[in-house]
Amino acid sequence: MLVVCVVLIQAGCTSTTSRSASHLPDPLLIPRTRAPLRRATIVRNPRRPVRAPDPYSMRRGLPTSIDLPGGIRRPWQYIVIHHSASDSGSAREFDRYHRTVRGWNELGYHFVLGNGRGAPDGQIQVGPRWVKQKHGAHCKTPDNRYNDYGIGICLVGNFQSGGRPSEAQMRSLANLVSYLMRTCNIPRQNLLTHGAVTHKTECPGQNFSLADLNARLGAMAYR
Repeated sequence: MLVVCVVLIQAGCTSTTSRSASHLPDPLLIPRTRAPLRRATIVRNPRRPVRAPDPYSMRRGLPTSIDLPGGIRRPWQYIVIHHSASDSGSAREFDRYHRTVRGWNELGYHFVLGNGRGAPDGQIQVGPRWVKQKHGAHCKTPDNRYNDYGIGICLVGNFQSGGRPSEAQMRSLANLVSYLMRTCNIPRQNLLTHGAVTHKTECPGQNFSLADLNARLGAMAYR
């Protein structure tokens, strides 16, 4: 045991050079006091260490990757809401489907909001088209304006034959839309659904409420 202690003293924690006793400061002598000894306090339920905040909790739930180093360079005019019409999914899965089945060069949407099956519930996933400030491939019309100047947001889920978006999804959607409207100067009347634009689809489904989203946006304006 004595040999181990000598080796540890010579080695130190991080340094490979030993220090002689002459380099050490003089010992600090603490005078004795006659204060009565106190019984030690036993902490039966110690507090748990504080966890670092998740990046998705910053700025009303927006991921830090939404802020672009080069800024927002495209003159966005619309926001178009979609559903995936699937029970599960993620931006990565949809990107693979759009490449292999649709023949597109990448994910057609700019953002995908998870529902807890394939991606965390309410998580905002930033697509490569937003990072590149590139046109969308989510809402084709004869003049293609909603692809050229429309930000596509897809909520994972089937809101036509299934249920409604989760509360986490709607909360994240309101935060994201509010940010995009302020940052890109998009008026409220240009917040649209896929079906309302093309009239050829039920997307994002009968169980998605644009009125609910607008009510949330109105409440946020007075905070």
